[in-house]
Amino acid sequence: MQTVERTIDNGVNVTALLDARQALAQAPEAARFTWRARCDWVRGTHSHTVIEGFHGLGEEQAHRSRFAFDIDHPEVFAAEDHGPTPVEYVLMGLAGCLTAGIAAVAQNRGIQLRAVKATVEGEMDIQGILGMDSDVRNGFDAVRVTYAIDADASREDIEALVAQSQKRSAVYDALTNPTQVEVHVK
Repeated sequence: MQTVERTIDNGVNVTALLDARQALAQAPEAARFTWRARCDWVRGTHSHTVIEGFHGLGEEQAHRSRFAFDIDHPEVFAAEDHGPTPVEYVLMGLAGCLTAGIAAVAQNRGIQLRAVKATVEGEMDIQGILGMDSDVRNGFDAVRVTYAIDADASREDIEALVAQSQKRSAVYDALTNPTQVEVHVK
């Protein structure tokens, strides 16, 4: 009986990731990264954010392209709705981080993905941010992520992909653990 070897291609270069992990084990100071975003107020609740570079591997780095994002609030908040709200960007970041992790873990485990769809919902009582009730927190009360994944794997293996992605996600960590945030004025 002849075994047919199949190639798994989820678009993730796992060899490069594993090589980077090994190299950083020898130079852990290079694993310290600083991510940056520059935000300029436009008008009302509308702002414009640009992401161009970051610091990592011991030196300044540049993205291949400059990324620009508009941030605003919807008309129901008496705003002009020029872009997603800041909290919607948080949800987008969580979805993107977890989904990238799923692709990487699947590639490493030899699981071919056909489709990965995430629905992310964040519940919030806006009485806090409106200053109506100081006992109501300003952030999310709860966040739910639901995945529909079509892959050459059992449900148990798919659940393990999601669990491993969750375990390694920087955005999931930032949302579920306290993070020191400093705000300064020049």
